[in-house]
Amino acid sequence: MIVGTAGHIDHGKTTLVRALTGVDTDRLKEEKARGISIELGYAYTPLDNGDVLGFIDVPGHEKLVHTMAAGASGIDFGLLVVAADDGVMPQTREHLAILSLLGVARGAVALTKADRADAAQLAAARDGIAALTAGTFLDGAPVFELCAAQAGDAGTERLRRHLHEAAQALGQRRDDGLFRLAVDRVFTLAGHGTVVTGTAHAGLARAGDESADLRLMPAGERLRVRGIHAQNRPSETGAAGQRCALNLAGIDKNAIARGDWVADARCFLPSRHVDVELTLLPGGEADAAGAAGTVRAWTPLHVHIGAARHLAHAVPLSAETLAPGQSGWAQLVFDAPVCAMPGDRYIVRNAQATRTVGGGRVLDPNAPDRKRRAPARLQWLRALAAMLDGADLAPLLEQATLGLDEAALQRLTGRDARALAAPAGARWLAGRTPQAPRTLILAAQWDALRAKAEQALAAFHQAAPDEPGPDGARLRRMALPAMPDALWQVLLDDLQAQGRIARNGPWLHLPGHAATLSDDETALAGALLPLLAEGRYDPPWVRDLARLRGEPEERVRLLLRKLLRRGEVAQVVKDLFYHRDRVRELATLARGLAAAPAGLNAAAFRDATGLGRKRAIQILEFFDRVGYTRRVRDNHVLRGESAYALGQAAAEPVS
Repeated sequence: MIVGTAGHIDHGKTTLVRALTGVDTDRLKEEKARGISIELGYAYTPLDNGDVLGFIDVPGHEKLVHTMAAGASGIDFGLLVVAADDGVMPQTREHLAILSLLGVARGAVALTKADRADAAQLAAARDGIAALTAGTFLDGAPVFELCAAQAGDAGTERLRRHLHEAAQALGQRRDDGLFRLAVDRVFTLAGHGTVVTGTAHAGLARAGDESADLRLMPAGERLRVRGIHAQNRPSETGAAGQRCALNLAGIDKNAIARGDWVADARCFLPSRHVDVELTLLPGGEADAAGAAGTVRAWTPLHVHIGAARHLAHAVPLSAETLAPGQSGWAQLVFDAPVCAMPGDRYIVRNAQATRTVGGGRVLDPNAPDRKRRAPARLQWLRALAAMLDGADLAPLLEQATLGLDEAALQRLTGRDARALAAPAGARWLAGRTPQAPRTLILAAQWDALRAKAEQALAAFHQAAPDEPGPDGARLRRMALPAMPDALWQVLLDDLQAQGRIARNGPWLHLPGHAATLSDDETALAGALLPLLAEGRYDPPWVRDLARLRGEPEERVRLLLRKLLRRGEVAQVVKDLFYHRDRVRELATLARGLAAAPAGLNAAAFRDATGLGRKRAIQILEFFDRVGYTRRVRDNHVLRGESAYALGQAAAEPVS
């Protein structure tokens, strides 16, 4: 268990920690000289069961609340310290509010300097504590009168026993999540190199584990843990809930700062936009700028999350404004990307950083910067809140029409995707390759996606009955443009396996759309296709082919349309068909021109093919139409995912 002190300056927090552990947490010369804590202090004491009880001693000065917040982010037990001769003071109130906002659920009160107060002062102090803690996690918590500066003080001994009992009663925290540690101190140690300390929020790290992919976040630099001290003891591992010192190999101390994370690479995707639950403390009178009162769109705030402090602007989501004492959803827009996970607790202080005004928990650490208040977004936030309150993944999947891939699930849950069970009615979709991420999706959502693809394909056939069908990339743009390509390929494979769509080379079509040739048509096609191929980039028109073969023009036209549906030819304009091989050659020419400095335009394409300007424009417009290129002013830009660009296999020949 980790105990965090809280309370006003000069109320005896450091003295109390020294009495409980024998460790003086004021290590700086300036702290010794001034007699006040400036930085976070750390102390440890063994428990009877072999575990270690850790203490984080925080400074009490009003100008050092940011340091206090950094230390309080990972504690299990809040120890509120109140001097009997002073009673409840401003930082007593603020520190208790911070512990409450950070979700601390266990605690006790130490009424220090009891020897300096008479009976009336002690009674007044107790009354003040009772009034202050009413409705908080310390409501009804034990209050220990003590004189920590006196050796053998009975009150201090009672508090020590209480803390030891609470620590041994605290259940073991789960360590099966993804490891992440909030760095609150960094230094170098002779003979060892760079060392960071902090509280492990989740997971388990092992010294010398070469298979672990740990990163310094948000920088993203790869890290290797050479050695670990957990709860002030050498250890092979550092686990969730422990104070850890990590000896890092291959990184300079100056590359790391308080507020950084040492985390599994799967934990974070740094973002400037974070959607949160925000609760404002009651009784905040607005200053001249309104910063300490109502939160409106773009209210500036100082945000303390993990061990970091950031500047951000708040945008209320569930209402236009949030007044003191109210709760709601908001988006925090940071000046620089930050790291967070759903459920992380945070506090906010006003623009001047003089007062704590509220806090809450993170919902979506990778929120969009547009359509923040769209109904679908608010439903997503409601589902995230339900998950954090104990529901399984089902509420999230109900809102995820495209499912959730493994990377997203790991960032949302903080757990390895392989350990996540699919809720009832959901299924895992494997990618085409072992390296491709799996996607978890509700069966009903998957059925709806398949139906949408079929409907888009049917609409294409209705609009262009002579075309063989779109390629996969074009159909995705029509049916499900937001779907990731890897998932789209799984969808197409699934539809093909069920016989709901068919493939003709790169072209997709519904089963009933394929063209079948009679023996006479097969013979005529065998004569027409060589003529089109010999025509290269200027093939005969339908009327010319009919004259050359002595066939009725309408019969030739109908046969070429069947060949078009089979993917044997392409129709650039009405009655002008190109052999598929010549279309691929033209596509290759276009690709080369697109890579040139001048780009792909009508003049360059005309010169490269030797065609007239009109025909060159017709071919380029054909490439736009089938999704190989798109028009951007006077140029045509390649779409890299087109069937022509990917060089997919040709259709089966007629013969």
